[in-house]
Amino acid sequence: MPKSKRNKVVSLTKVKKKDRAWKEGLLEKIRQCLDTYPTVYVFKHYNMRTERFKQLREELQDSSRFVLGSTSLMQVALGRSEADEYKQGLSGLSELIKGTVGLLFTKLPHEEVQSALDSYVHEDYARVGAPAAHDFRLTAGPLSGPMGPLPHTLEPQLRKFGLPTKLNKGVVELLADHTVCRTGQKLDANQAGILRVFDIKMAECKLKLLAVWRSEGEGGGGGVEQLSEDEEEYGTTGGEFDAIGDDLAMGSGGFSDDGQEEEGKDDDG
Repeated sequence: MPKSKRNKVVSLTKVKKKDRAWKEGLLEKIRQCLDTYPTVYVFKHYNMRTERFKQLREELQDSSRFVLGSTSLMQVALGRSEADEYKQGLSGLSELIKGTVGLLFTKLPHEEVQSALDSYVHEDYARVGAPAAHDFRLTAGPLSGPMGPLPHTLEPQLRKFGLPTKLNKGVVELLADHTVCRTGQKLDANQAGILRVFDIKMAECKLKLLAVWRSEGEGGGGGVEQLSEDEEEYGTTGGEFDAIGDDLAMGSGGFSDDGQEEEGKDDDG
């Protein structure tokens, strides 16, 4: 009998698998950056949001380049040991590439780099799984948001979020006091949705410089200077990006390798 097509799995994407040639090209581009820029930073990102990060990249595109992607590929490009490091001292920087980190290649002095990253800091809505920054409670009675009383069309959605609400002559009312979240609690989808309705932003988006490598011509002697501590603990394999995914984003304006969509997985962009 002919094979049934009723249960056929149909892929809705046409994303090409990253093969060996793509990875080798990626390594070469990172090493080209090492030859072009005298200073390399390892930075940690917290609550990455695509749109604001793109703005920062565009501001620094004449003097700097960002690299985000697979931690393993970045380690290989720099060198994991003194025997295979691309330039003297880079293996010390490679040891810090784990978790949600990236590389910043630049020609700017340290003061200007730090100032640019400080200007990036902003608040945004927390996502599912993020810890609550503080307690948030709602008091029984008519509910209001940042723009005044909540529109009646939101009431069904609030009930889906688990709030005990009702419509009273077109006014959304909460039937009993309700604690949405407590400090440190990991947010679920309902809690994150409620916080967004009431314009409560609990995610601090920032970039933190962990270490810097300077070429010999910049007075660094090829050594690594640690700038701050990474307080998180990781396994031996390192971490992956929770906000951007494992695709590489090499930032000089809107550049993205091999036609891959640039951080398109970030739903805020």
